[in-house]
Amino acid sequence: MPDHVGSLLLLLCLLQVKHMFADFFLQTPRMLSGRGAYLHLGRAQHATVHFAGSVIALLIMAAPLVFLLTICIIEWIIHFHIDYGKAKYNERKCLNPTQSLFWWAMGTDQALHQLTYVAMGWAWCAFVLG
Repeated sequence: MPDHVGSLLLLLCLLQVKHMFADFFLQTPRMLSGRGAYLHLGRAQHATVHFAGSVIALLIMAAPLVFLLTICIIEWIIHFHIDYGKAKYNERKCLNPTQSLFWWAMGTDQALHQLTYVAMGWAWCAFVLG
């Protein structure tokens, strides 16, 4: 396997593990409540957990500092807004986990996050691996 393919796969695996912890294991009640408000401190904290996890993943990959900070700031902004969109949709539709539309929203949210990691992987290949 070419080195760049192995590097990309390792980065994607690190981001997957980070996502599992940040989106599921490290959520606090503050992060989960009142998410329909745009300026929500809990959602900002949640996006910051993702930021920190991505920093760790990219440090493991020995990413250049400017790339690391740029990509993690962009991810923070995107993650914050994906979660806001899901929260507003769930709130507007009065959804709860017993309804199929809740799970459609959850699946869409998770797919958008995964596509963010694909974009981060593309950026890794384009700007770091050259």
